[in-house]
Amino acid sequence: MAPLTPDQRRRRSRFETALRIAEPALNLVLAAGERLSRLVERGEDDYYPPRRGNLPPPTASGPPARERRS
Repeated sequence: MAPLTPDQRRRRSRFETALRIAEPALNLVLAAGERLSRLVERGEDDYYPPRRGNLPPPTASGPPARERRS
């Protein structure tokens, strides 16, 4: 890997400084999101994870049958 130019070092230093300044706020956002997800998760017994494609939702009799392609 080639050594960094002075301009690249300055830019990297600015980004690192900005991240250090923003770190407390980002940590608060992560903590709030974690608490919110735990609160929302408590009452969701009928949660189904998202599925790809246009499949019909699962029924009480089991997962939907896949369509055959010719």
